[in-house]
Amino acid sequence: MNAILSLTDHHAVIKLIGDFTFEGHRPFKEATQQLLASDGVETLSIDFEAVEYMDSAALGMLLLLRERLGDKPIHLAQTRGTVRAVLDVANFGRLFTLD
Repeated sequence: MNAILSLTDHHAVIKLIGDFTFEGHRPFKEATQQLLASDGVETLSIDFEAVEYMDSAALGMLLLLRERLGDKPIHLAQTRGTVRAVLDVANFGRLFTLD
């Protein structure tokens, strides 16, 4: 999996490419560390367009990121198929904005 961070004004986007599993923790961690080191970021979107599968480790990574960002809103964008089903079963719609 790849995790590509882009920053514009006060908004950050992490684009995920490939299956979001434990094996992808290193690229996800690198992208989130860059994000946390950036000043002025107020909102974050994580783009799931190129993700077809995620596991429970990915859910844990999202929860840790949410904890580290505090009250900043996180939008999980373009969730569909199996990814959306996993997020729905885990009730992540209560913690993140999903579409």
